[in-house]
Amino acid sequence: MSKGYVVITGASSGIGEACAIHLAGLGFNVFAGVRKDADAQRIAGPRIEPLIIDVADDASVAAAAEQVRGAVAGAGLAGLVNNAGIAVAGPLEFMPLGEFQRQLEVNVTGVLRSTQAMLPLIRQGSRGRIVNISSIGGRVAAPMVGPYAASKFAVEGLSDSLRRELRPWGIHVALIEPGAVATPIWDKSIAAGDQIRAESPPEAERLYGEVIEAIRKQAQKNAVDGVPPKEAAEAVAHALTADKPKTRYLVGRDAKVRGPMAKLMPDRMMDAAIARVLGQRKPD
Repeated sequence: MSKGYVVITGASSGIGEACAIHLAGLGFNVFAGVRKDADAQRIAGPRIEPLIIDVADDASVAAAAEQVRGAVAGAGLAGLVNNAGIAVAGPLEFMPLGEFQRQLEVNVTGVLRSTQAMLPLIRQGSRGRIVNISSIGGRVAAPMVGPYAASKFAVEGLSDSLRRELRPWGIHVALIEPGAVATPIWDKSIAAGDQIRAESPPEAERLYGEVIEAIRKQAQKNAVDGVPPKEAAEAVAHALTADKPKTRYLVGRDAKVRGPMAKLMPDRMMDAAIARVLGQRKPD
């Protein structure tokens, strides 16, 4: 017996892939959203059907929704997991606006684009649910990752509004707020940040070089020492299946520390604490 159909975007690796495997193991029929044919072939398996979808492309999302509609044959969707995302890093003072816009297009507009396309199918399901993958960076914004933090703060607000809008129909919207999870997004972020750093003027390196390097080292550490993606997948499963799901799920050791701190610490104190961790000093 199937527990229903679920669409997951960004399922080629990391949290998305872990969600596809975990939910299929629990008895869901999973549409695993990927952008490349090679990833589609790799992720296909029992209860996992690949779904080609680029959340930044209107036509791609519309085609994916039509494929799902044909496959579920009127049953609708039990859930949508908006996981697809990228991380753009670098000092905001020198951030190319095109890169900033790309960050928001994928992480924010992509969430809304996918939600709008799949929501009619969620309404067909029995009290379907939406789970948006945010970040502890949507509560605490670190320096040098301003575009990513901006996107995740936006996802937090979007999700709260959507949850309140859909409440009359019993469609719950939950946020997953991971901290350091051992996924390829860290390596991709480092590579993208290195490219932006290489193309920035010398002034950027002079002003921000030490902090950029500190953030880079932390990202490398997170890629290795972060919690397994399955912990995020388990939180997603709870959000999809619990009688009383939470509105927010903190995942990872650091997220569970930083989340409460963000509520209790005044901004200036948080600023100072982050500066100390990164070795950030006032210029001579």
